[in-house]
Amino acid sequence: MASHGSFENDPDLRAKREKESIEQLEDRLPGTPQLDDESHLLSPQERVAAEARLKRKLDMRLMPTMILIFILNYIDRTAVTAARLKGLESDLGLTDIQYQTVVAILYASYCPAQIPSNMIINKVTRPSIYIGVCVILWGLTSAMTGVTHNFAGILACRIFIGLPEAAFYPGSIYLLSRWYTKKELSFRSALFYVGLLMSNAFGSLIAAGILGGMDGTLGIRAWRWLFYIEGAVTICVGFFTMWALPDFPHNTRWLSPAERRLAQVRLAEDAGEADEDAEHESAFHGLKLALKDPKVPIMMVMTCSQLLGLSFVNFFPTLTATLGFNTTVTLLMAAPPWIFAAIVCTVNSWNADRTGERFFHINGWWWLVIVGYIIGLSTMSIGGRYVGLFLMTSGYAGFALTLVWVSNAIPRPPAKRAVAIGLVNGFGNIGNLIGSYVWKASWGPEYHQSMIISIAGLAFASFLAFIVRMMLIRDNKRMAAEEREAMTEAQRLRVEDAARLEGITFDEALARRRGFKYLY
Repeated sequence: MASHGSFENDPDLRAKREKESIEQLEDRLPGTPQLDDESHLLSPQERVAAEARLKRKLDMRLMPTMILIFILNYIDRTAVTAARLKGLESDLGLTDIQYQTVVAILYASYCPAQIPSNMIINKVTRPSIYIGVCVILWGLTSAMTGVTHNFAGILACRIFIGLPEAAFYPGSIYLLSRWYTKKELSFRSALFYVGLLMSNAFGSLIAAGILGGMDGTLGIRAWRWLFYIEGAVTICVGFFTMWALPDFPHNTRWLSPAERRLAQVRLAEDAGEADEDAEHESAFHGLKLALKDPKVPIMMVMTCSQLLGLSFVNFFPTLTATLGFNTTVTLLMAAPPWIFAAIVCTVNSWNADRTGERFFHINGWWWLVIVGYIIGLSTMSIGGRYVGLFLMTSGYAGFALTLVWVSNAIPRPPAKRAVAIGLVNGFGNIGNLIGSYVWKASWGPEYHQSMIISIAGLAFASFLAFIVRMMLIRDNKRMAAEEREAMTEAQRLRVEDAARLEGITFDEALARRRGFKYLY
């Protein structure tokens, strides 16, 4: 029987094998189209150029849409922190503890909703519609925040905005993992996450303009205009999202049949298995698999501890205000640290993809945040504190790769990966909920207690990340030493699917599967 190498050297034989296998594939992968006039895209001569065109098409359509949504996601979520500087607390009669509860309560719905949401997104046929509807719903809820007149009203809005927002970040990371290989995922995910970092910069600039120039317009307070305008923009983008986002590789409407098949082949080659669930692998089966994997609970606690250490994000305008400037200048000064963080995040993720390394690309930035906190503990000078704010924001370059690491460490089956991402990010955001009570106004303007708690959180997260790294190194060594493994029926089916997609034998696909390595 011809080896894989002989197929590479004989493109006609490889193309014939691909055509012969496509009908068998259709039974396993519903939605896989018949080979069409563009089947030459899978030939060795055309493959590199075709793959580059596919990635370029995705990068030009998927990535800008994701980044735009993420910018609006955090602008809507954190608008309450900017509104605080222009009378929200006094107009609604909020006490300090009530304001902290308003910030925290979003996570009470946001965290648990992520797990069922990712179970759903793995099973729906049109994730573009699902995510688009969720964007519209949180934009509507954000706009309604502007009509509240008491603590109960704004509390209800914050609870309900957390539900549709829960679908976006973990769902988007999962969607990216259905299109990009593990060596491409870090950079794209970080570019996507740059949307969050830039939202903190743009959000501050937009808030400065609205809060500084619209107070009293039509008899409406400026902080209410902030919610009305930002919510309306989000609703419009939600409708655009339904058209712009892709669905899954087998059913995206704006790709040709050959491009859809190429997208499936790429993912199969990346892991040695078809990126598909077996027929019996339900969403609840994925939940069971994820809970049994010891890496998942460790990464859940790691992310929770990390986000506790980074929870300053919900109070960033307040921390910037400790520098002693007026509201407009404070909001303008809050932007540069996040622009710096966006640049750091992009460079860090690019290097992580090139090297395949994860631990130091994540943890190194947490250690820099700790340095920023130490500066904050040591001085109240404007220069020292402002430098500390820059170092603190850089920590999100590490968080941007956290769910990418989850996707790399728990790649198959997709149902398990989707639930693992939801579990880690959902439980992890409890750290933000706890952090809402860590940055107490009574501890300001120094916030020494808050910084000490945050340092402890990041140190513990780093320890847990080291444990995960050791587990992945151990798993890689075990896989390298193993001979042909006893395989479950579901695993065998996925390897068979990968073999048919690639036009190679089962043994060749199994050899590639053995070559798979976890990234640590």
